[in-house]
Amino acid sequence: MALEMKVPSPGESITEVEIAQWLVEDGDYVEKDQAVAEVDSDKATLELPAEASGIITLKAEEGDVVEVGEVVCLIDTDAAKPGSDDKEDSESKDDKSAETEEKERQESTEDKKDSDKAAAKTEEPSKSSTPSQKQDDTYATGTPSPAAKKILDEKGIDSKDVKGSGRDGRVTKEDAVEAKASMGSPGKGTRGEERKKMSMFRRKLAERLVSAKNDTAMLTTFNEVDMSPIFALRKKYKEEFKEKHGVSLGFMSFFTLAVIRALDEYPAVNSMIDGDYQVSYDYKDISIAVSGPKGLTVPVIRNAENLSFRGVESEVKRLAIKARDGKITVDEMTGGTFTITNGGVFGSMLSTPIINPPQSAILGMHNIVERPVAIDGHVEIRPIMYVALSYDHRIIDGKESVGFLVAVKEALENPEELLMDGDIKRSLEL
Repeated sequence: MALEMKVPSPGESITEVEIAQWLVEDGDYVEKDQAVAEVDSDKATLELPAEASGIITLKAEEGDVVEVGEVVCLIDTDAAKPGSDDKEDSESKDDKSAETEEKERQESTEDKKDSDKAAAKTEEPSKSSTPSQKQDDTYATGTPSPAAKKILDEKGIDSKDVKGSGRDGRVTKEDAVEAKASMGSPGKGTRGEERKKMSMFRRKLAERLVSAKNDTAMLTTFNEVDMSPIFALRKKYKEEFKEKHGVSLGFMSFFTLAVIRALDEYPAVNSMIDGDYQVSYDYKDISIAVSGPKGLTVPVIRNAENLSFRGVESEVKRLAIKARDGKITVDEMTGGTFTITNGGVFGSMLSTPIINPPQSAILGMHNIVERPVAIDGHVEIRPIMYVALSYDHRIIDGKESVGFLVAVKEALENPEELLMDGDIKRSLEL
């Protein structure tokens, strides 16, 4: 019986997917629920599990765009699992008699003796070459000296392209030092290239990024945050926090809660444009940009305004693991009213993040560097992070954007009072 495997719907509004990679070969025996393919939609990469055990026949090629519900492979469920016959054949091959093996060893010894004799005869003519003949070959006209050849090899220049000034046109060390590769010459370096089609996920991401640049009045405002208070809190409570909750007390919970507080003060930042209307939300679904194996994914923390430090850290960890393993679902990436992206994990000092449409703003975190700053009239070294807010100027004015970012800065520099209401233990649930 041949079972037809059809492309399931990855999510609402998705009508087609692309076969990104077959994880099995045509004719392989597959087990039920084994991942047989990876398929790309315009929002995520998903695995396609086998619906039954049997021999698989592929009906689509890698790179093919197929509609949801289309048959992409067949599974012969009546086929027996291979393996038993191969084991019997292997055992029979190993069942040689001692007499036969001894005969083979004797024949091998005789063949080696004959081979050694032939090799000895072959080597005899090489003894007739004289030292003078070798020297003539090495220093032929135009041939570089050993020192010159080493320099030319390091420069990637062919000795034939260098005019020698030595005797009989020989290339000297000085010639090699002064030699330059001709304009446009690749020397001896490789010049290969690879051309491959981008995945549907990557193509859609590219379209969205270009659309965000072209269809929004995007501006970016910057500020800096003294991370000393957060460093002090994490140093004091991180071990106790992790021991009790099973997750680390990271920076993301502080930034998420600071953003939620600022969104309450500046609701226009938590809005979107829908035609001629501005749509504002009384909830905060915070999108967290995560780097996955197929590219950037943006899972959403739903109703983040209801979460504690522990709740935010747990959600961030859960979503990051799913994104890393390629198991994030479309529903977990749909929606979002505001995005936080952290380029600092890759060493970014400063950037202008691109809005994640249809959202109207995105906060960019960056690396933390010890910098000299003025504190009460004198210079101190503090851990400083530059932050950036990109926003759609069509619905967010400069006053609101700057005020929002200042509110985030204030909360991060005074977390005990503004994010924890003066009760650190209760806020961290310790």
